[in-house]
Amino acid sequence: MKRSVLGFAVAAVIGSGVVVAGPASAEGEPCQLGWSNVGPRTCAKNDFNLSPVFTVGNGVCVGMFSVGGTSFDGPLYEYSEAPGAVHSIVFRLTQGFSPIGEWGPHLLACDVTAVVDWRNLDTGATGSVSRFIPAGQRSAPAIVLAETGPGRVQVTVRTDRPNVPATAEIVVP
Repeated sequence: MKRSVLGFAVAAVIGSGVVVAGPASAEGEPCQLGWSNVGPRTCAKNDFNLSPVFTVGNGVCVGMFSVGGTSFDGPLYEYSEAPGAVHSIVFRLTQGFSPIGEWGPHLLACDVTAVVDWRNLDTGATGSVSRFIPAGQRSAPAIVLAETGPGRVQVTVRTDRPNVPATAEIVVP
């Protein structure tokens, strides 16, 4: 009896692994990053988080923003942050932080212009994208799209004011 229960448990674990390990890409379908935690993920992607960028904002304001994002092969679906984008990186930039949670005061938030400099190490392509981020933008992160092409991409996220930038190498599928 113990042996059959053990065999059933092993079969259940292996069977559930087969369901989870289904195809990660569907030909001809648009990418649906963040679409659903139960639906299919229809593209190759790499998620990342960088160290915070510290800066001096408008006048004497000391600020910081957090940087995270996703590199993907695409194309992204029509209701995404960057409809139709392929072989790119979507950066999500969040101003400051709240030490006691979502409803508390927001510290280290300044009006700044974030600048993303990138260089594709495989193709030699380079570029720079910038976006103004107001100090009061708390409800959703600011989105910056870098259309880098596939390959290893070196990125530097900084501001147009004195700052301590964040740098990383990201693989774009």
